[in-house]
Amino acid sequence: MTIAAIALVCAAISVSPALEPVRGLSLDILTALRWKMFQSAPDPAASPTVVVAIDEESYRAAPFKGSPTLTWTGEIGRVLTAVVDGGAKVVGFDLVIPTSIETSQIPFGDGVLGEKVRGFDRDFLRALASASTSGKVVLGEILRGDQPILPSPGQRVAVRQQQNIRPLNVQTDSDDTVRRLPLTFVVGDARISGMALELASRALGATPDIEAGGNVTLAGYRIPGAVPNTMTLNFAGGTDDIPTFSFADLRGCAATGEKDYFRRWFDGRVVLIGTVLDIEDRRLTSKRFATGGDGERHIPRCMHDASPPAAAGIKGSMIAGVYIHATAVNNLITRNAAVEPGRLPTLLIALLFAAFGATAARVFRPPTAVLSFAAVSALGLVGATFAFTHALALPLVEPFAAGTAALAAMVGLRFAVTDRDRRLLQKSFALYLAPDVINRMLSSKKLPELGGETREVTVFFSDIAGFSAIAENMPPDRLMALMNKYLSDMTDVIEAHGGYVDKYIGDSIVAVFGAPADDPDHAANAARTALDCCARLAELNASSPVFREHPLTQRIGINSGEALVGNFGSRRRFNYSVMSDAVNLASRLEGANKFYGTTIIASDATVTLAGEDFAWRELDEVRVKGRNQALKIYELVARSDELSAPQQALIKAYGDGLAHWRAGEFHLAAEAFGRSAETDRPSALFRQRAEQMTRQPPGGDWDPIRTLQEK
Repeated sequence: MTIAAIALVCAAISVSPALEPVRGLSLDILTALRWKMFQSAPDPAASPTVVVAIDEESYRAAPFKGSPTLTWTGEIGRVLTAVVDGGAKVVGFDLVIPTSIETSQIPFGDGVLGEKVRGFDRDFLRALASASTSGKVVLGEILRGDQPILPSPGQRVAVRQQQNIRPLNVQTDSDDTVRRLPLTFVVGDARISGMALELASRALGATPDIEAGGNVTLAGYRIPGAVPNTMTLNFAGGTDDIPTFSFADLRGCAATGEKDYFRRWFDGRVVLIGTVLDIEDRRLTSKRFATGGDGERHIPRCMHDASPPAAAGIKGSMIAGVYIHATAVNNLITRNAAVEPGRLPTLLIALLFAAFGATAARVFRPPTAVLSFAAVSALGLVGATFAFTHALALPLVEPFAAGTAALAAMVGLRFAVTDRDRRLLQKSFALYLAPDVINRMLSSKKLPELGGETREVTVFFSDIAGFSAIAENMPPDRLMALMNKYLSDMTDVIEAHGGYVDKYIGDSIVAVFGAPADDPDHAANAARTALDCCARLAELNASSPVFREHPLTQRIGINSGEALVGNFGSRRRFNYSVMSDAVNLASRLEGANKFYGTTIIASDATVTLAGEDFAWRELDEVRVKGRNQALKIYELVARSDELSAPQQALIKAYGDGLAHWRAGEFHLAAEAFGRSAETDRPSALFRQRAEQMTRQPPGGDWDPIRTLQEK
């Protein structure tokens, strides 16, 4: 119920007006990702629309260099005629020339400039009139309330007034980005098509069916639009999607009569004439993350001896406005306008992501929940990008915002309410119970109870050598500091290898490997712990002032076997612990170090389970106090890959001596043990025994097993 409530609230907020300023990012991101992931290089010949660009090259080329644009009209008319004669279906002007040099009132000589250049626009107006006769030219206008920007009066007359004039206005979102284009406009008492719809309808030879609610159908294609009376633009990425020709190059081509070039590139095409400049008429669009320089469109030029093309246009987030209408015309002709789901489908998708985010935060720990949600979001992003290759623009912002908010809300709720009792229990029991025991208790929602289970474990028993003497000579506060540091560091090593500290008995540590958490490598982990504890104690003795003053040595016993693990004690108070003969034997092995002068002794059961990663020295076969059964004991020397040459020699000599000893060859045993007796206490002990047996040979019932009397 809580998850559903959080998901519903977050999803509702994500589709509310509060996110309106960033909602358009979905389309922008999809356009960029589709371009990077799926879009192949476009074929210029496949585009229904081409652009004739009045670009930087045009301003630099003769005869336009240094000339005001009002004087270009004759050459614009020349290019218009060549394009129409080349077979263009229709030509649209994505620019407005609102005045004529013929109407200039600037004084010039004994009159005004306009009178001196009367007839200057004649060729341009004739080209417009000729093209408008066959419906192949559409001039642009910009609606601005009661003061629209219109073509000059002569141009309006030439194209038969409003019959061949259409609005160029675009729709901008709240972030000043163009993602949609109006399809129709109301001019006076009439509703007319916008420039893009008009050009597409003339190219297709179909009249658009405009419904009262704003829906438009063109040649059987119901134009999709999330906003009434608009189409959502489906921009391709990069710069080569719409073929672009420099006006300067086409002017030279028309002047030389290169008709084949115009037929090859303009036959059957929709042509848009507009400015493509670095600073003029540039717009942010949903293509803003997938743009390139406007001068990078590689179309074969007509005039190879013309002025060199301008350097690649600026690479930025804006594009020239003419490409907005060119893209819209392409979308309408190819029936590829972007389809945006309505509010209800968007809400349902957002609700799905919010439910997942809340569920992940409820089930998993926060880092895992975040990673899970990130993975699902990434998959959703790839899926949405693939869907956009078919023009379906699934929402991104709303689902991600809803999911993130739901995840954060659930994490906050857990922290403030749901997990408060859990954290309190974990904190309260952390110093007394193993973490796995606490987690098991919380997961089962049951308090600990008496009882246990039999499990194969390895018991680790350590003790400080000569601790009584140290305690007698140290003030209590310094002794406490010394022991707290020692026990803390040793505990860190034990837990780092998966061990559980069962109890502290004075200076002794009893730890268990293999419980409460299952550990198939419990013997090996106990052996690693023993070696690392010795290494850590050596570091403390060398680096800590209090340890340098009172250096410590420790003795460690390790034994593996079956044990009863669980909660032991009274009904009112108990501990999680381990109980079996394996614990007692580990304690006896720790004590055996005192006799042999060693640091780490393990039973043969531990050696067998630990594997080949360690170098062991078989010390003896003994009976410990309290046990009648003999067992072989081993000294843990080092990790196998860290064994030194002297250590290898010691193990070899000791093994030879032990073999002679058990064979009753006491003289040879004494010689073998004598090779290292000066530096090795176990060798010295055996040499002494072997020499004694040499002097006083035993009888036939001789037993090579040593009985240890001390604990």
